[in-house]
Amino acid sequence: MVTHDIAEAISMADRVAVLSKRPATIKDIIPIKLTCPAGIRTPMKCREAPEFRHYFNKIWKELDVHV
Repeated sequence: MVTHDIAEAISMADRVAVLSKRPATIKDIIPIKLTCPAGIRTPMKCREAPEFRHYFNKIWKELDVHV
């Protein structure tokens, strides 16, 4: 799956590949291990996991976005 939404990527994937600018190369592959409650793994429940914010911040820093 390809997405530009960091939260979507974290909540739906087992790993996230961060790409560089064009020409795109893989900068990092981040394994995602969220503790979703009682085996219920839905995107909305995964966003409530305590690790979610850590992954979001790590991926955001990897993107190195300068506006």
